Amino acid sequence: MKAYNIILTVIFVMGIINFAFAQQSDSLTNYLEIAAKNNPVVLQKFAEYEAALQKVPQAGGLPDPELSLGIFLKPMELVGGNQVADIRLMQMLPWFGVLKNAKDEMSLMARAKFESFRDAKLQVFYELQQTWYELYKVNADIQVSEKNLEILKTLERLSMVKFKAAASSQGSAPVSGGSMQSGTTQNATSVSSGMGSMGGNSATNTANSSGGVSATMQNNPMGQPGGSGLADLYRIQMEAGELANLIASQQNQLVTITARFNSYLNRPALMPVALPDTLVPVAVNIPLSGVTDSIIANNPMLEMLRLEEKSLEARKEMVTRMSYPMVGLGLNYSLISKNPMSASEMNGGDMIMPMATVTLPVYRKKYRAMQTEADLMKTATIQGIQATSNALQTEYYAAVQNLQDAERRTQLYSSQLNLANQSLAILLKSFSASGAGLTDLLRVRQQTLDYELKKIEAVADYNTAISRLQRLMANSEI
Repeated sequence: MKAYNIILTVIFVMGIINFAFAQQSDSLTNYLEIAAKNNPVVLQKFAEYEAALQKVPQAGGLPDPELSLGIFLKPMELVGGNQVADIRLMQMLPWFGVLKNAKDEMSLMARAKFESFRDAKLQVFYELQQTWYELYKVNADIQVSEKNLEILKTLERLSMVKFKAAASSQGSAPVSGGSMQSGTTQNATSVSSGMGSMGGNSATNTANSSGGVSATMQNNPMGQPGGSGLADLYRIQMEAGELANLIASQQNQLVTITARFNSYLNRPALMPVALPDTLVPVAVNIPLSGVTDSIIANNPMLEMLRLEEKSLEARKEMVTRMSYPMVGLGLNYSLISKNPMSASEMNGGDMIMPMATVTLPVYRKKYRAMQTEADLMKTATIQGIQATSNALQTEYYAAVQNLQDAERRTQLYSSQLNLANQSLAILLKSFSASGAGLTDLLRVRQQTLDYELKKIEAVADYNTAISRLQRLMANSEI
């Protein structure tokens, strides 16, 4: 029983770990689902679509019937009695097909609103992915910069040891770690404010702040190695200071991008965002040559314009039929009381009279203007379809260019980074052994940092280009 409980506990813990890893690896997918449910722009467009659906029964309904009631203050004398009141009910009926065309127009406009909702959701998805990759780049930049700062700290300690060893070999007095640290700290300030060389007043200030070590270096004609070691130490400290400032700036940038990312999810600005440890290039599952056909067929903006074109055709047909007469059917009921002076058989009998009315659309100018308006709007929509199609094709070629460029950069910087890491390892061993080659070491170290950052940016740009192609093809799958 004890072994059985242990096995259950292990399985439970492993399930939690697997779930955590799954949540981490699928974090972008989860964020897209949250954005689809909570993003205000997406919810706004969906509400507009639902509101457009409510226009369909409005457009397809008959005009409200008219009921009129007239009461005679003094009954009107008739042959068959006295007329007390007159009640009339009338229902106007549009020409055949007007209501159907009106419903078709509103249905097509509602579908166009749905395509607008799809386009808004796809745009939010693309911006969310783009921001997520940007967030990953900045976070990776911080990690690489911190790792590089650790390298500089190591170089600083090695330079300190080499400088002390050089000073001791020249017969200078022993220097304690505390005095050297204070000396380097004070001189770092003078270097950062514009020191160009170790001569003149700068050398004097260095001697005053460093104590006996700097004085020995100036008085000793063999003190050049020590001065060179101190200059190397200052250079490393300047590099470390600039890198620390860069890390602080990147951390501020990280906060800003995080707030922008959380705004797409409609949640608190500083809520943490899960990021993967390593970003893997997304696989392209379709041939790039077939993307243009998919864009033309599936892009919601083009589909929205096509639906608007069809709705304008339905509107023109509706306007044409509205230029025909409208027919009204009704009933007139006359309430008649008995007349004591009348001997007619119809005395006091109410009268019911069926009625019909027809509108006379004699003012044709307004109907012709409405038809011309529909034709012009249809022409404008057709031109809009062509312009949007051209813009989408241009954006497609730009996305393909970015994709191919990012792919080339990923391969290049992977190779360059490998070579730079090998060179850096060789120079670090050489510097640790002899203390020489600091300039080359710093240069290769900077190249290694640049290649690592550029590789990260290339992979993120590659995935962003894939997201852009998915947005053009109206593909929301990850």
